[in-house]
Amino acid sequence: MRSWDRWVSGGLGAGFLANGAMMLLAPLGWYDAVPGVPATGPFNPHFVRDIGAIYVMCAGALGWFAWRPAQGWPALSVAAAWLTMHAAIHVYDATCGADPLADIRQDLIGVYLFAAIPLALALLRKPKGA
Repeated sequence: MRSWDRWVSGGLGAGFLANGAMMLLAPLGWYDAVPGVPATGPFNPHFVRDIGAIYVMCAGALGWFAWRPAQGWPALSVAAAWLTMHAAIHVYDATCGADPLADIRQDLIGVYLFAAIPLALALLRKPKGA
């Protein structure tokens, strides 16, 4: 396993942990701080916390993969699957919106790229024997 894979996984996991913690501990602050989120509908603290819990879980999966790639790869794969499905929902919603390219551009880094990286790690860096 290349060390850069582990650094990327660990760094992205730390970012997901920060995002998830903000969603769990200060859902209204997160809702107001993230561009485009208020346009998706009214604030729902339960929903924001639900998704925050998933981001914390994804952070744990990425951290486990960074620490012990062979043991953490299955968890990384599940996290990558959720992140990819989440990104697909964003693509669908964008295509149904008034300005699809603007919506896709807005989600390019925070949704699509942050789903593509774990997916690439899961697909391309499967440890031997896993």
